[in-house]
Amino acid sequence: MDERKLEVLRAIVTDYVSSQEPVGSKALVERHDLGVSAATVRNDMATLEEEGYITQPHTSAGRIPTDKGYRLFVDRLGTVKPLSQAEQRAIQTFLSGALDLDDVLLRTVRLLAQVTQQVAIVQYPTLSHSTVRHVEIVSLSASRLLLILITSTGRIVQRALELARHDEQTLAELRAHLNAATVGNSASQAAARLSALAGELPPSLQVIGQTAIATLLEMVGSEASGRMVVGGVPNLTRYGAAFESTVRPVLEALEEQVVLLELLGEATSDAVTVRIGQENPYKELQSTSVVASGYGSQLDTFATLGVVGPTRMDYPSTMASVRAVARYVGRFLSEG
Repeated sequence: MDERKLEVLRAIVTDYVSSQEPVGSKALVERHDLGVSAATVRNDMATLEEEGYITQPHTSAGRIPTDKGYRLFVDRLGTVKPLSQAEQRAIQTFLSGALDLDDVLLRTVRLLAQVTQQVAIVQYPTLSHSTVRHVEIVSLSASRLLLILITSTGRIVQRALELARHDEQTLAELRAHLNAATVGNSASQAAARLSALAGELPPSLQVIGQTAIATLLEMVGSEASGRMVVGGVPNLTRYGAAFESTVRPVLEALEEQVVLLELLGEATSDAVTVRIGQENPYKELQSTSVVASGYGSQLDTFATLGVVGPTRMDYPSTMASVRAVARYVGRFLSEG
C-alpha cells in the first residue's frame, strides 16, 4: 500500500475511534491535512474498501475500519510511543505504595483499567519464574503450625499443619534447615534440595521435619499462573449501542480463567502483542481486541498483563500504557 492510502486509513481509524461514527471523505479533508482533493480521498477510500481495509456499515454512511484495517494500522505504527514524564511519574507513584504482591497486582489492574478505559487483566507470577526468599514457621498452638513461603516476586503461600507437640528450639532448628535448602533457589532447585533434606534430618526433627518438607514440596510445586486479577469491567458499557449486543457474551467469556490465560498468550516482557477481532480464538470475543505484554526482570518473564476492549480502541495510547505499566511492575517486583 502506498503512503497516501495509508494516511487515509490512519485518518479513518483515528476519527472513528474518537467519534464512534462512520467517517466520510468530506470530514477527512476538513480534519486532516492530506494534501489531496476530496475526489482523490474518495478514490482512495474506494480502493481501501475493495481491498477489505474499510467497510460501509449501511448505504449513504461513511466508512469504518475492518479488522484487517486495524491490523495494518497497528503493524504500521512502527514503534510504541513513550508515555510523557508526567504519565510515567503517575504510574510510579501509584505502584510505589504497594505493601505486597496482592497489593501490587490490585493496584496494577486498577491503574491499567483507569488509564486505558478498558477491561484490565493481570496474571499472578508463577513460582517457577522466581526464587525462594524465605521460609518461616510460626507456632499457632501446642499442636498447630503455620508454614509460610515467601518468593522473590513477593508471593506469599501459607499452609497450616497439625503436628505433635513442639517447642521453639525445635522450630528454630527446622527453620534453619528449610531455609538452607531453599533460599535463593528456583522451585525445581528447591524441590530437589528439600527431597534430599528429608533423608538428612537429625532424629529429633524427623517427625515434624518430614511433614513440613512434604507440605513445602507441595507449596513450591503449586503454580499460581491460573490466578488472574480483572478490573474495569464497567468500562465495556462506555462504547454505545453498537457494542451493547456483544457485551454479555464478552463478560461471560471474561469470567473463565482459561480464556483469560489464552487471551494474554505467550507475551514476553520486551514486546507488546495485539490480537484484533477475528484473530481471537474465542468466538464470543471476536468483537474485541487484546493488547498484552509480559512483565518481569531483564532476564525472565514472570507473567502477563493486558487489556480487552472493542476493536475501535485507541491502539497507540493503549499499547503505550500496557508497555509502560508492564515495565514498572516488572521493575518493582525485581527490586522488591
